[in-house]
This record gives sequence, C-alpha cells and structure tokens, in this order.
Amino acid sequence: MLMGIDLTLWRGATCLFSELSLEVPSGSALLLRGANGTGKTSLLRVLAGLTRPECGTISWQGEVCPDGLRSLAAYSGHHSALNADLTVMQNLVFYARLGGWSGHLGQLLEGLGLAALADLELRHLSAGQRRRGGLARLLMSDCRVWLLDEPFTNLDAAGRQLVEERIAAHLAGGGVAVAAAHDEMSFGDHAVATLQMGLG
Repeated sequence: MLMGIDLTLWRGATCLFSELSLEVPSGSALLLRGANGTGKTSLLRVLAGLTRPECGTISWQGEVCPDGLRSLAAYSGHHSALNADLTVMQNLVFYARLGGWSGHLGQLLEGLGLAALADLELRHLSAGQRRRGGLARLLMSDCRVWLLDEPFTNLDAAGRQLVEERIAAHLAGGGVAVAAAHDEMSFGDHAVATLQMGLG
C-alpha cells in the first residue's frame, strides 16, 4: 500500500495542499482531479521524491520513505527524461537494457504513434512527440508505483487504449498507479479512488 500522511506543500505564499492524506492499496489506482494550479503535478512530484514537502510522510508497504518513492516509482511528467542527442529507438533500447524489459519495442512505438520517428534524434521531435517517448519509457518500467501526469496528452485513441491496457496490467501485477488527468481513464476491473485537489 502507498500512503501519504499529512502532506503539506507551499509554493511561495500559496498553500497548494495542507495535511493531505491518501491511501492507495496494491493493485489499485488513485485519480487526481482539479483545475490547473491546484497542486496535482506538485503532489506527483512530492510522491516521486522530486519536491520535498513542508511536512508529512510517505510510505510504501508500511516502510517510511524519507526521500519519497525515488527507487520505487516511475514518473511520467511534462519532460520526457530522454537524451535529446539519441534517437527515439536508442533511448528506448537503453532503458530496456537498464530495466531488463523484454517486450517488443516496435509494437510499443507503433501503439504510441512513434514508429515512423524511431530513427530521429529526440531534439527533432515536437513537445508532444517527446512526451510520447517519455510514456514509452514508463510503460517499460518494472517499478511498483507509476506516477502519471496527464498521460493522454497528444495521444490518439489507439495510444490511449495502449496506455490504459498497460496500466491495467501493472495493477493486475500488484502495482499502484497515481494519475493526474482531465480525461476519463479506464483501469479495467481494478479499484479506483478519486482525489479532488483544491488550493489549501
């Protein structure tokens, strides 16, 4: 189970969330809702260990994680975390080897609409295409927790379906997903809770 207890985060003079607590059992998902600027991305970054909250604790399977879920979570944010000097395929081959992923890269690229761009350096891709590349990296991860910030941005229907199917498979294996999304998302038969974000 993923737990956050009494998490508080300020941005300058604005309190994004105060004493926020959450529980996400293994095999289930948490969907973050709310208008832009209400702290959805910031909460994901706190869980990932990329932003330190003013107070509160994060734990996984009963163990407190002082630095967030750095070693346990795969984070898909607004930046792809891919090397701009490498091609799309070279980036993904690197991450496949790093994580021991044995899936079919061609099928993954096809599903995300990146097959025709596989041999292009990342620097030549649009922001939306780079985002798809970042999603591909996440879908190859064997981390127990997936943190997704607007995962459907710039994806067509086939790409959305692929992402939903991979998330459902991740949950079926006992993983956890926390997603900030404006669009509707399907997690198959797995339990989904919704957290409405609001300032303060």
